[in-house]
Amino acid sequence: MTPKMMEVELTLNGRTVADRVEPDSLLIDFLRAHGCLSVKCGCETAGCGLCTVLVDGAPVLSCSMLTARAAGHAVQTLEGLQEEAADFVGFIADQGADQCGFCNPGFVMNTIALLRENPDPTDDEIRAYLAGNLCRCSGYDGQLRGIRAYLDSRKAEAKGGAARD
Repeated sequence: MTPKMMEVELTLNGRTVADRVEPDSLLIDFLRAHGCLSVKCGCETAGCGLCTVLVDGAPVLSCSMLTARAAGHAVQTLEGLQEEAADFVGFIADQGADQCGFCNPGFVMNTIALLRENPDPTDDEIRAYLAGNLCRCSGYDGQLRGIRAYLDSRKAEAKGGAARD
């Protein structure tokens, strides 16, 4: 017996998207079907962080969330956060932390969520927030150094800007 299709509507990267899905449809599949290819499936067990998206601003593993649960909510993927991500991804690249790049979208999404929640985290807070992201190439020190360099440059910029005023 074929499951009944259901209508879902959500806000995806600032625009309303409606579609018919099967009740057991995963959010990752819905997002990829709607052009959000930064959302990746790496482990199929909710253990790698590659499928991280923001639902109402909070990081969520889209491979473990039913599309129906996202109905009525705001979902953001890296495609919708390019401007915010551009602020710090260069710092991560400068540290050699993006060797293959496969894990980058998950790291970027979690870093955005972290910095929105805590604009001045300690190294331990950064490590704790990014702990669910799997990186097989470079480990995590490069990502940490990149985020720390970004935060330090932001502090220096603010200090310099305040001195000019």
